[in-house]
Amino acid sequence: MTDAVDALNEKLDRLIAAMERLAPPPPPTPDFAASECFIWDASASALAPVPVVNRVDISLIRGVDRVRDILLDNTRRFAAGLPANNVLLWGARGMGKSSLVKAAHATVAADTGKPLKLIEIHREDIDGLPRLMLLLKPAGARFIVFCDDLSFDHDDTSYKSLKAALDGGVEGRPDNVIFYATSNRRHLLPRDMIENERSTAINPSEAVEEKVSLSDRFGLWLGFHKCSQDEYLEMIEGYVRHFGLEIDAEELRRDSLEWSTTRGARSGRVAWQYVNDLAGRLGTKLEPR
Repeated sequence: MTDAVDALNEKLDRLIAAMERLAPPPPPTPDFAASECFIWDASASALAPVPVVNRVDISLIRGVDRVRDILLDNTRRFAAGLPANNVLLWGARGMGKSSLVKAAHATVAADTGKPLKLIEIHREDIDGLPRLMLLLKPAGARFIVFCDDLSFDHDDTSYKSLKAALDGGVEGRPDNVIFYATSNRRHLLPRDMIENERSTAINPSEAVEEKVSLSDRFGLWLGFHKCSQDEYLEMIEGYVRHFGLEIDAEELRRDSLEWSTTRGARSGRVAWQYVNDLAGRLGTKLEPR
């Protein structure tokens, strides 16, 4: 009898050892000193440091002075350990929403000297937010979790995970984490999806409330609107001065307006694309003067 029990225990030990070998390795402990910005890799439950961050100086983001100041103030309060809000930057495409988030992070981190980190999470990895929060909560730094171009389609239910991660979970959002997102949609969901809920639900108001309540988790809604011609020209002139591009002022005005006409739009993105084209034609690299 004893021999049989020993044999069974030996087999169980081998089985447990085999299962442990098959189990994925535990995620590595993040080295937050490696960079000021990271990208969340949901498949590996790990943070990948970004050696060189793609961003522009905040002085080059024009035409959004009011929302810029609000975002900077909110970010400074968060960096100082004071109460601050999740932020949704919504509105016209190409007006510098994501650029402003990255620039505000860099400005506040440099001004305050606080350990403020920017974590980018991709839209398709939203379901991994709870795991990310567990990694960030015990860290000594403060974190802006940033999702660019956040929106949800008709059959997508991952917005419920985001709602819980922002405010609705049992533990709530960690004190050292805040969430910034950009979107072209104010309520993050397609208008026809909301209208369909209103027309087909037994209780239309309740169905719509459940869908739009996601955006309510963001204490600040910062709207971005299409820029005027003067604001568009101001953006371009700012880039030209910053990079020291040599061109006659009247030629610059005429050329840049023609560029916006061919694109059928005026925005910060169109201004930046024009400056890239102009620098290429002038044979000049885009390096700050």
